[in-house]
Amino acid sequence: MTWTAIVLAAGRSTRFQSERPKVVHPLAGRPMIRHVLEALQTAGCSTPPVVVIGPSALEVREAAGPGARFAIQPEPRGTGDAARWAEPILRGEVDHILITYGDLPLVRPETFRRLIEAHQARGAILTFLTAHRADPTGYGRVIRDPEGRALRIVEEAEADPEERRLPEINVGVYVIHEPWLWPALARLQPSPAKGEIYLTDLIALAAAEGAPVETVALEDPDEALGINTRVQLAEAERIMRRRINTRWMLEGVTLLDPERVYIEASVHIGPDTVIYPDTYLEGETRIGRRCRLGPNTILRDAVLGDDCIVEASIVEGAVLADRVHVGPFAHLRPGTRLAEEVHVGNFAEIKNSVVGPRTRMHHFGYLGDATVGADVNIGAGTVTCNYDGVRKHPTVIEDEAFIGSDTMLVAPVRVGRKAKTGAGSVVTHDVPPETLVYGVPARPHSSP
Repeated sequence: MTWTAIVLAAGRSTRFQSERPKVVHPLAGRPMIRHVLEALQTAGCSTPPVVVIGPSALEVREAAGPGARFAIQPEPRGTGDAARWAEPILRGEVDHILITYGDLPLVRPETFRRLIEAHQARGAILTFLTAHRADPTGYGRVIRDPEGRALRIVEEAEADPEERRLPEINVGVYVIHEPWLWPALARLQPSPAKGEIYLTDLIALAAAEGAPVETVALEDPDEALGINTRVQLAEAERIMRRRINTRWMLEGVTLLDPERVYIEASVHIGPDTVIYPDTYLEGETRIGRRCRLGPNTILRDAVLGDDCIVEASIVEGAVLADRVHVGPFAHLRPGTRLAEEVHVGNFAEIKNSVVGPRTRMHHFGYLGDATVGADVNIGAGTVTCNYDGVRKHPTVIEDEAFIGSDTMLVAPVRVGRKAKTGAGSVVTHDVPPETLVYGVPARPHSSP
């Protein structure tokens, strides 16, 4: 059986109170709609899904990423009308079409697969997901006949009091036999109450024809959460974070307090890593084995080798080799590369610099646009003065150099192998290897 998907994302997001389409707002570090598209891909979508968007939805195109196709709904005339605009792209392409929404990011790939498999096994024209919620407010209710067959879905705005008390809701995910879908969509009429064309009216249409309509109940009601407000977005974030944290704990990562660890969906963590509370792992962060992270730590697009320690610090866009120790209260900025067994301590900041093995910068200093060799000691208060007000300039510190406390290295400058600077020096010229300089400006003295 071949199938593809239509993702409806043309709504105006009025209740979200945002100038941006709600489906581009981040959830666990990714645009909401990206979760939907990735789940469909994982579920085995035969061809790239079609995302139905509004006429000015450049942000949705960008958020969807590669691998999606787009159809434009010129005016917001309802979900049934939106699905029609995918017909020129999809007619005759596959056997069945799954239709879902860009604001349903919690539906798992295995749920999509289960729906597809049930649809095929039962030979249905239309199969849709349902759920039972203790509070069904805001959802369309499933109306069944005495034998339990689904007859129609009534939207809450048009439901009578008795229908509103029904606990079974429509989730908003459908699989439909492709040859039946397009003529059926063309027959849908606008709602008398709101003037919109409802996709949900397909159920009543199929039932009236005597066509087989089937339902599949969600095993996890959390998947039914549609995001229409920022309150619901926060609830979805909580659910997604719990899923992510549970996954990593099952894969051998220790979270000392899972409710206070924030891991985005794109992060990877090696086994036997221990994560302390109030730690945030964001973006394309990659963590090796046996690391210790936190508390009070942010890693953003960072790459860590094995056996690293980062505590109470910020690491963004930096790469750390094995056995690197950072913090507390350090800041590694983009472009930083630390080799094996580097130690960066209290209130140290490094930007766009390469630091060699076993080099130590224990406290209070700044390295910017620097290349530092192996076994170097960077004394407290050292600053590379890399910016002249117009351009950035490089600093080079060769192997085994000793940089005394409060040294100012005025770039461009090079400190040679095994050279030393005295405390409080202002270095404005290159320092030859194995030379001691000190003073303001620093001058060479006897060999170290």
